[in-house]
Amino acid sequence: MTDPEPAAPRHQAAAHRVDSTTSAGQKSIVLVLRAYRTEYAIYGTVLVSALIAVGWKYNTDLEVLIFTVGTVGVFWLAHIYSGVVAGEKPEGPRAPALWHAARESARTSVGMVLAMLLPAFILLLATLGILDEYVAYYIALWVGVFVLAVLGWMNSMRRGNTWPLHVLSAAITTALGLGVIWLSTLVH
Repeated sequence: MTDPEPAAPRHQAAAHRVDSTTSAGQKSIVLVLRAYRTEYAIYGTVLVSALIAVGWKYNTDLEVLIFTVGTVGVFWLAHIYSGVVAGEKPEGPRAPALWHAARESARTSVGMVLAMLLPAFILLLATLGILDEYVAYYIALWVGVFVLAVLGWMNSMRRGNTWPLHVLSAAITTALGLGVIWLSTLVH
């Protein structure tokens, strides 16, 4: 008798279920929104905000952009690496099984990269001279805070709470996120 396979975490299982009647564009949007609900996206949002908060005091907008994109890229690769190393013993030929594990780990942790895109785009606008450097820094920082508030609100909605609890959840998520961002800037 073999042990049943463990169930996939909710966010992973949900990422695979998309109604077959939706268009490819709608499916992509749904998958991106689901990726934003993961712990990787929340971690990425806090990480990006902390990197921008630390970097903008000491560097130009281009250097902060490169620092942020590079750091998030390295952390994402570290998550992929740890997913492969911590994974189960591969079945079948070793190389394809490891490649599959790397792809699966990249897919589940892609929220970290998604969390970086909007702040990086805003920093790029400053680099191109479209936005003032300090305006771009503040917008990029507050985008992360706004994303945390929206995630708190959406999680409360998913749980079926009333709108006052949505507001409370958004406020708590935002406050805790700001606290973690602040602590991250202290250690850097």
